[in-house]
Amino acid sequence: MAFGSWVKALGRTRQTLASSVSRLFKSGKPDAATLDQVEEDLLAADIPARLVLDWIEELGRHAGHDHWQQALRTQLRESFNDQSLFDWKLHQKPTAVLIVGVNGSGKTTTAAKLARMAADHGLKPLLGAADTFRAAGSDQLKLWAERVGCDVVGGLQGSDSAAVAYDALQAATARNADIMFLDTAGRMHTKRPLMNELTKVKRSMAKCLPGAPHHTWMVLDATLGNNALSQADIFHQQIGLTGIIVSKLDGSAKAGFILAACRDLQLPVLFAGLGEGMNDLAPFDPDAFVDALLGTNVTTDTQN
Repeated sequence: MAFGSWVKALGRTRQTLASSVSRLFKSGKPDAATLDQVEEDLLAADIPARLVLDWIEELGRHAGHDHWQQALRTQLRESFNDQSLFDWKLHQKPTAVLIVGVNGSGKTTTAAKLARMAADHGLKPLLGAADTFRAAGSDQLKLWAERVGCDVVGGLQGSDSAAVAYDALQAATARNADIMFLDTAGRMHTKRPLMNELTKVKRSMAKCLPGAPHHTWMVLDATLGNNALSQADIFHQQIGLTGIIVSKLDGSAKAGFILAACRDLQLPVLFAGLGEGMNDLAPFDPDAFVDALLGTNVTTDTQN
């Protein structure tokens, strides 16, 4: 995905940081007042306070040196540790991916976009519609499946989502699918019975295929900022996440929370929604993210 796509998607967050970052870059060497302003703007972008304090302290140490701008970029980039892209060369067939998240986070759309991405990589995807709470849950995923051109397995409203998960994975095996994405119902992280149901879904998948689900990804709504990170923490404790997908990045002014996802949860950010189109889900690129955030540019683009 081109660098310009990241710049556009991070537009609202960039606006939050633009004045202070521009002032920093033009000042040559930041003084105490400038650093205070940067601290306020970083916090406004929903970058967690403990990270902001670390960065401001580091910038203060570099205040008398000409390379402080690179120090800022390095500080931001190091938040992602050894972030790596998802390997579409699957080691298990079918590979089972469980998609979870709270209400309205964009799970169903994201599951469909992942299926399209898998197809673009030469794989045969299958979608599982385990959102049996909503009347239109399965119907919505079926419409997306038609656009993607892949099979979908679902259940009636009110049916057991764990049973749907079992059937979908069984169908993926029978139909020789390479990868199955299971869309689940949105649930509030504070509702323990609903969270316990996810544990039941995971057990059902493991019963159908030992080792499943091979990946458990949570879709986080970027517009929620640090609140999304708090949600992910509870989901991670309950069912054990293996990765994060950030949706609605193009509509958020709080994208700074992503900088804490890897550091605090020790989870990779795998994909990001940069727009509403079917092809606007991109592999997460830490370098492009940081450079778009700061207004700098790197020469490498990430390929879908």
